[in-house]
Amino acid sequence: MQLRKLASSFVVFAGLLAGSVSAFAADPENTMIITLKDGDVTVALRPDLAPKHVAQIKTLVREGAYDNVVFHRVIDGFMAQTGDVEFGNQKSNYNPARAGMGGSKLPDLPAEFSNENFKRGVVGMARSQDPNSANSQFFIMFDAAPSLDGQYTIVGDVEKGMELVDGIKKGDAAQNGVVSDPDSMVKVRIAADAK
Repeated sequence: MQLRKLASSFVVFAGLLAGSVSAFAADPENTMIITLKDGDVTVALRPDLAPKHVAQIKTLVREGAYDNVVFHRVIDGFMAQTGDVEFGNQKSNYNPARAGMGGSKLPDLPAEFSNENFKRGVVGMARSQDPNSANSQFFIMFDAAPSLDGQYTIVGDVEKGMELVDGIKKGDAAQNGVVSDPDSMVKVRIAADAK
């Protein structure tokens, strides 16, 4: 009888946990929608892990800073990197020689490392050698990379559209994933905002 009660308690707890994950994922204020050439990618942002980084991303999204920004570094089997609003906008300031070297007018952020793992669909913040240098650039994982765990800030998870991320034009592996004639984020928005 005691074992049955324990098993029941576990099932209820697991159900509550699953419900809280679903509630988090459905929160429109923390859902980022990235429109690619082939459709929308939905990202559940994680303010529970990285509140400062998520706040900065949402500010940049709401300014329209990520619209038309290229995926300047894409390594097959690893990740697709974007978010250089300074040099990566195909419609206004695109500089192929400098894309990936810039950030935004906002300040760099202190690291918000967590115990979460870098696995397929995780969205992490790009940075220089300085752990406190993330600004606007982020990357989406194609596959797991345990070497990044605890070294980079995780800001979200792809909820829908990972097959579209898989279709992003890949870069030259011999040149650290640099992409010629790269794909871009056509439009980026927060689900809570009017279109």
